[in-house]
Order: sequence, then C-alpha cells, then structure tokens
Amino acid sequence: MQNFFPRLMKTSPRSLYLPFSLGHFANDIVPCSVVVLAPAIALEMGLNPMEVGLLLTLHSFGGALGYLPSGLLADSFGNRGNLLMLTFWWVGLGYLLASWAPGFWSLALLFALAGCGDAAWHPLATAILVQSDPQNRGQALGLHAIGGTLSAVIGPVIVGFLLVSMDWREALHWLILPTLLVGVLFLRIRKWVPEQPHRKAFSKEDLQHLWKSWTKKRGLLIICLISSYHMSLVALMSMIPLYLREFHGLSSAMTGLAFGMMVLFGAFMQPLMGRLSDRAGRHRVIVFGIATAAVCAFMIPVLENFGLLSMIIMFLLIGVGLLEGIRSSVLAAAVDFTGSREGTTLGFAFTLMDGIGAFGALLAGWAAGIQFSHAFLLAGILCTFSLILCFCVSFVPPVSHTQSDKT
Repeated sequence: MQNFFPRLMKTSPRSLYLPFSLGHFANDIVPCSVVVLAPAIALEMGLNPMEVGLLLTLHSFGGALGYLPSGLLADSFGNRGNLLMLTFWWVGLGYLLASWAPGFWSLALLFALAGCGDAAWHPLATAILVQSDPQNRGQALGLHAIGGTLSAVIGPVIVGFLLVSMDWREALHWLILPTLLVGVLFLRIRKWVPEQPHRKAFSKEDLQHLWKSWTKKRGLLIICLISSYHMSLVALMSMIPLYLREFHGLSSAMTGLAFGMMVLFGAFMQPLMGRLSDRAGRHRVIVFGIATAAVCAFMIPVLENFGLLSMIIMFLLIGVGLLEGIRSSVLAAAVDFTGSREGTTLGFAFTLMDGIGAFGALLAGWAAGIQFSHAFLLAGILCTFSLILCFCVSFVPPVSHTQSDKT
C-alpha cells in the first residue's frame, strides 16, 4: 500500500486526476462555504445585503490577485509540487486568522489573503493537467474541477449543520481541518508531481505574444465573455443562501443542503460538458449552458409570484449547475486561443473570473437590497450579454497556434 501512489503516478498522466481533485477539494472547501457563512456573519456584524455582497466581492477579488503570479510560476518553475503543497498551509492558516477578525474590514482583508492562497493552487494544478493530456483539455479541467465543485457541495452542507450548534467563527475552525490534513498528505504527494523539463523562464517575447493575442479584437471579446460569464454565475450564486434564509425562512441546515444540491449538479456536469466540448466544439456547449441558465434566472421572479419554492429551487439547481458545468469549457477555450503558456493563460483566465467576475456579487447585493428577485433578473441579463458575446467570437484555435503546438 505504501508504494501504491508512486506506482499510480507513473502509470499514466491521467493518474494525476485523483490527488489533484483531492487537493482541489481541500483548498476550496472553505472559500466555497463563505457564501453560506455570510448570513451568520451578517447577523453578528449587522450587515445589510449590499455589505454582504461587498464582503464576497472583496473575498473573490483579493483571491484573484494570486492567479496570474501562480500561472507565471507554473510555466517557469521546475518543482511545482512544493508550490502546490504550500497552498494548503496558506489557506488553512489564513482562514484561521480570519476567524478571529474583530470587524468587517479586518475580516474582508483576511478573507482576501486566505483566498489568494487558494487561488494559487488552480493555475499550477490545471497547467500540469492540460500539459499531461493536451488532446482532452476540457475533460482534464472538468475532472480536476470535480474536487472543487464537491467542496462547494459538502462545505455548505457541513456549515449549515455546524451553524445550528455554534457561531460562524467556531464553524470556520472545523472547516479548515480538511485543508490542513491534505497539506500534511501533500508533504509526500509533492514528490510525485512531475517536474517540467525544457521550460524556459518567462521572456519578453512570451509577454509580447500574449499581449498581442489578448489585445486583438478576438482576444478582447473573449476577455469580455469570460468576465461577464463568471459575473452571471457569481451573481446567481452569491444571493441564493441569503435569499432562501431571509425571504423564504429556511433553516441554516436546509439552506446549506439546498445550495449544496445546486452545486452538486455542476460537479457532475463539468467533466461531461468539458469532454463534450472536446468532441463537439466549445461554442455549442458554452451557448447551451449560458442560454439555459438565462431562462432559469428569468423564471425565478415569475415563480416567486406564485410562491412555488420547490420549483424555484429546481430552476436554481439547473441554472447554477449548467453555468458551473461549462466553466471547464470556457477555460479550455482560453487555452485553445493562446496555444502556449498554459499556466499563464489559465492564471489570466482565473483572474478575470474571480477578479472582474467577482463584482457580480456586489451588483447582486445591490439589486437584492432593492428587491431579492432583482438579483436573479440581473443574473439573467448578464447571461444574455454573455450569450450575445458568444455569437461575436469564434472558439476555433488559430491555425498558427495549432501548428506551433505540434512543433
């Protein structure tokens, strides 16, 4: 049994999926649970919906600062196993400090700092996976995402039940335990992460290539698409726990369970839709996911008028699940577009998602402050804008990039 993991890692590049999914789960379990902790934090600190949205936005935006530096390291640093291992300790200790924060701004700062460590994991891990299986980028990203998405299911459910018997600070203490335990496990697993041979340091020419790619019309459209897509996802998800608790009066446990089930659908959809996008093309899969989510978001205010809570939860489940499900396809489209420097490209894409995309929570909080249903109308409008962008941009990799990959 002692040599099981080393043999597994040598068998196939795809054997990285298991430990990386576990690592993704451990690093994401706390950040994904903050949205369910938010109502309890708001109750203790006396925050209104817009302040809750601001807290979630600062949490994501601060974390986004870690993506691009981590992506650069993923393409230029040899021993990436040590970097992956360090992220767990950064996350665990960061949220431990946050549990002792005395006020709103200190909490927001420490949340952002801890989120930055979680952000550092993603470009490192995903770059290694797409380099190991370049013909199945969407599937690789989708399988890696299972761990993170499961953390978004299990974490909120655990938090919901913990909040029944303790405050949010104590709940946070229990929640960081998986992160620290996997951090101990990665003291061994880090040795099995393959180093990247023949990789040169990031050069001026690389920077110029990426700059030219992203500043052209097609690159700018993809930037807008990635940002607006994730804003719609964040806007939809950020207000759901508060909406279910405050507007419909669900308990913490039921809120966590309902939210977890919504995200669970996305966990199963990510690898399936990622694989489908590898075969059928990114465009069809992304358009289908965004269009369906837009319909679901617009239906929430309609169903609210009839008081159909079960139908509301079902439509939220479909909308959140499909928007989350196409995430791997959107990331794979970004890698297809640049055709090189996978870690840097993914770091940039993650920065757009959790940096610019994080403002979806702030906008949703503002809209919910007027009327809760307005937050879902906002999510539907953002989905519609993303859908328009989908028809303005091609997801087919440029010929020059494809040829350079082969050479």
